Amino acid sequence: MELRGKRAVVTGSNSGIGLGVAEELARAGADLVLNSFTNREEDHELAKSMADRFGVAVSYVQADLSKGDEARALIEKAGGCDILVNNAGIQHVAPIEEFPVDQWNRIIAINLSSAFHTIAVALPGMRAKGWGRIVNIASAHGLTASPYKSAYVSAKHGVVGLTKTVGLETAGQNITCNAVCPGYVLTPLVEAQIPDQMKVHKMDRETVIREVLLDRQPSKQFATTEQIGGTVVWLCSDYAAQVTGTTISVDGGWTAL
Repeated sequence: MELRGKRAVVTGSNSGIGLGVAEELARAGADLVLNSFTNREEDHELAKSMADRFGVAVSYVQADLSKGDEARALIEKAGGCDILVNNAGIQHVAPIEEFPVDQWNRIIAINLSSAFHTIAVALPGMRAKGWGRIVNIASAHGLTASPYKSAYVSAKHGVVGLTKTVGLETAGQNITCNAVCPGYVLTPLVEAQIPDQMKVHKMDRETVIREVLLDRQPSKQFATTEQIGGTVVWLCSDYAAQVTGTTISVDGGWTAL
């Protein structure tokens, strides 16, 4: 699955799923533009390190994806892209009657609207080249729901709908648009929750993982960032040229229930 000569923009890619996706794209030969809302020395060092490890061009562009103009500027600063992975996302949990309006607006902006903005700017360049791949990182919550996650579930369902629409608008143009729907993935953010959950539930690590975090994931195993990244690479390959406007679940059977 050779992607050498392709430029990929991955939003929210200085850690977690986004970083795992970026590394697998780099492993396949794609040049990379990393992104997050921070602009620290370590962000730029990460880009340099990845370039050295994989022998591809890697840069870092700061953008606050809660702002539509910055999401659009990200693609422009990147010089366009052949591959766009919309990964940036945040979460907040609360009953709907107590859900802070500012949190609702921020989650919708980052998790959903930013994908609209980046796609709108990236597509003309893809059409001009006659090739493009758009992969939106949705969630199992783009296909099902959980209580107290109204904004996140709404945004991820919206991402799935956006994916279908763009897939139809680009059909027959050698451009595809798909959504990857992960269940629980073992990221530093999830790892940091485990000790607190052990205390709250008075359980050991393995029991917390199996009965609390992975309660709805029938495999009782986390997906890995490498698996998510590998799925994205496959979607960008010629093997998936006729896969468009759809979702691929990487959730250990969660959405099969």
